[in-house]
Amino acid sequence: MKDSYDALKTEGRNPRTLNIDRMSTVDMVKTVNAEYRAVEDAVDLVAEDIAAAVDLISDALSAGHHLIYVGAGTSGRLGVVDASECPPTFGVDPSLVRGVIAGGKEAMFRSSEGTEDSPEEGAAAIQAEGIEPGDVVVGLSASGRAPFVLGALRRAKELGAKTVGVSCNPGSLIEDAADLHVSPYVGPEVISGSTRMKAGSAQKLILNIFSTCAMIKTGRVRSNLMINVRPSNEKLVERAIRIIIELSGCTRDEAEEALREGGDVPAALDLIESRKK
Repeated sequence: MKDSYDALKTEGRNPRTLNIDRMSTVDMVKTVNAEYRAVEDAVDLVAEDIAAAVDLISDALSAGHHLIYVGAGTSGRLGVVDASECPPTFGVDPSLVRGVIAGGKEAMFRSSEGTEDSPEEGAAAIQAEGIEPGDVVVGLSASGRAPFVLGALRRAKELGAKTVGVSCNPGSLIEDAADLHVSPYVGPEVISGSTRMKAGSAQKLILNIFSTCAMIKTGRVRSNLMINVRPSNEKLVERAIRIIIELSGCTRDEAEEALREGGDVPAALDLIESRKK
């Protein structure tokens, strides 16, 4: 059965780590690191599914809709992290990409695993986000069966949103609950059931691909440069200046002056271009 814990691939025992508790420290480190090599290959095998989700997301963002990640535990934290990095990296409004985690903000810093067991709470959390028709809701669950996430996806569909399920347990319940699904199989964890490890890494990689590729496709990247970076601290100001110089061929002094006057990279580039005429 899809909802049987006995059938969950993410709960299996890893034959390569049965003796990890008796290894030397260096062998332990090498063994853990070797297990992570499976993550990139697993994600690559579902590249077409990921691309379909990226197209869905970028089309929604281009039409003025939103991207919302929802998850519990590690999966929920990963969604919040990816969403929170979009405004400084791509200059978008914080409401454009959002993360919802079972248990609320407190669950980012303190384990609240019991909150994932309620589909009603998942539905209520999505309802509270003000989901609109055309938005995209991405449900994240390593096992693919977290009731909070399933409840959130079902309510999102009722509200007219498009849905994507991400798990590391192919054939799970989340695949039936979502319009699209991405299910890389990374194999059993180093420590059985500790899905913060390989499954978590696969989910983080997929979320990074979702947001980065969607931002590229919606014009927020030029070449491989983050032209909408918000110059909100010394490091980002320096990055903005380098981007302006790279794209305009101006001097550093010209770039600094244009950035001061324009406030951001696109405005600075427009100023420099107008001065050439």
